[in-house]
Amino acid sequence: MRYIRLLPCMLLIFINFLYSPFQENAFAIQQPIPNKNLERALIKKGPSTKYEIALTFDDGPDDIFTPKILDILKEKKVKATFFLVGYRIEKYPDIAKRIVQEGHTVGNHSYNHPDFLQMKEADFQRQINITDKLISSLTGSAPTIVRPPYGQINEKQLEWLTQNKRVVVQWDVDSIDWKGLKSEEIVNNILSRVRPGSIVLLHSGTGAGGDLSGTVQALPTVIDDLRKKGFKLVTVPDLLDIPQ
Repeated sequence: MRYIRLLPCMLLIFINFLYSPFQENAFAIQQPIPNKNLERALIKKGPSTKYEIALTFDDGPDDIFTPKILDILKEKKVKATFFLVGYRIEKYPDIAKRIVQEGHTVGNHSYNHPDFLQMKEADFQRQINITDKLISSLTGSAPTIVRPPYGQINEKQLEWLTQNKRVVVQWDVDSIDWKGLKSEEIVNNILSRVRPGSIVLLHSGTGAGGDLSGTVQALPTVIDDLRKKGFKLVTVPDLLDIPQ
């Protein structure tokens, strides 16, 4: 009988867990955005009518892997999109300048890569605004594209970005290179999934102990193979026809 009397209490605890603020945020990110205007501001891929692919690189700049990636892109005459982290721009300003000088597009990837779903609204906006200023010092204007860390964003944050004329760019092809995969695995993860209009997620910077050697080794093969298949490699703004 004692166990039977405990069942209602256990049920209440379970229900409370399901509807806790954390679970609501996690649930919201899995659901379609109900506001159609906001849905148009959250992009995962470009139009399938374009035989174009956008290569995007997150978490840079750094002084190990970003220069090697830039060398390859320069050699292959490819323009890519780099979603930069604010504190890394401060730490490696010359490499950040090189990204811009070599004609690549720069997007906002927050100041220090937090989970936006766990932040107060004012703190979230501060992450965007500080990084905007750092990017503006490089390019002369605030970026029009934003990529939230981990792809995580809630409707209120998306609404604020939309009001500020931003487009949130996610991806439909994940290389999973941040795990330190071998180049062959990264090549397969990309080439087996790309479609016309795909936005490919790669990384140009990593934390302490991280290894993006596989990315550097895979990149020439990915570029050559996509071109052999007839794809044009473009920046995100070019793919989506949005101003830079």
